[in-house]
Amino acid sequence: MVHAHILDIVGQTPMVRLDAEGLGNIEAYCKLEFSNPTGSVKDRAARYMVDRALASGEIDEETLLVESSSGNFGIALAALCARRNLKFCCVIDPRINPANEMLIRSLGAQVVRVEERDPTGGYLQTRLRKVRSILASNPNSYWTNQYANPINADAYYETLGAEICAALPRIDYAFVGVSSGGTITGVSRRLKQHFPDIRVVAVDAMGSVIFGGPPRTRWIPGIGASVVPEIVGRACIDDVVMVEETHAVQACHALWEKHAIFAGGSSGATFSAMQNYFQGKTFSRPPVVVTVFADRGDRYAGTIFNPEWCDRLLRGTLQSAHHAVAENIAEHSNRGAHALSQ
Repeated sequence: MVHAHILDIVGQTPMVRLDAEGLGNIEAYCKLEFSNPTGSVKDRAARYMVDRALASGEIDEETLLVESSSGNFGIALAALCARRNLKFCCVIDPRINPANEMLIRSLGAQVVRVEERDPTGGYLQTRLRKVRSILASNPNSYWTNQYANPINADAYYETLGAEICAALPRIDYAFVGVSSGGTITGVSRRLKQHFPDIRVVAVDAMGSVIFGGPPRTRWIPGIGASVVPEIVGRACIDDVVMVEETHAVQACHALWEKHAIFAGGSSGATFSAMQNYFQGKTFSRPPVVVTVFADRGDRYAGTIFNPEWCDRLLRGTLQSAHHAVAENIAEHSNRGAHALSQ
């Protein structure tokens, strides 16, 4: 089959069986969402939400789309908006993966970066305030609002959830990372309808407040949040596993070294959660377990797969160095944009 454009082939990503080593007595499968065109599960929501808004007349080519993103959704929206000839403004913060910021800028999006921390020590609340400010000053603007828009969850219910259900005749457990909440909400609702006895396990990062934990600084984007996403209230969740970021990093390395799967931080977190969840448990028959690997590892070459960064994470000296890298990327991007405008 020949497609007109790469962004037309969102979805239908591979489902791969994982070797049993280190996973106990389970039959484990992973949905490789990093196989989507821009490299993450967020391609599904971006296309679904934007195309729905275009079809309903809520937006047109004169509308400014606005979103707060730690990277993947921003990249997906930037690529799709370029394809659909739409204007897009992405609100980010200093902890964005520098590679993600570079990609968003290179796709022609306007980038606004906040610097003020919110009361939790993170930046999400500050980013959301900035989004609202931009909307107020731009009458013809539209907030995709991945944290509250039910269409975000609908995207995963109709696509990813349906694909997982069709892939296997039986699923006993599903492990899904949580950040903005759309993926777990849509997928869990679809899985519960198709497999009523399934247990859905939400995977979150230590320091995230989504499930009531105390806030603290987090460094891995794509999992956890410093606010409770409104959309999560519609999810069907049976258990929650909180994962230390150091364990997520170790699991990312294990996925690459032992399974040849080059995946990002949230994937490492879900893999780590799976490993720990089943330790010491016995079953009359191996349960079928599915997880979602949300993005790929190449954007984490300077962080998760960088030994110096990992060492700083372990020693607790990450902040200044990571911020400096992000500042350098932004400075060079701004210089390039200025040169092009001359």
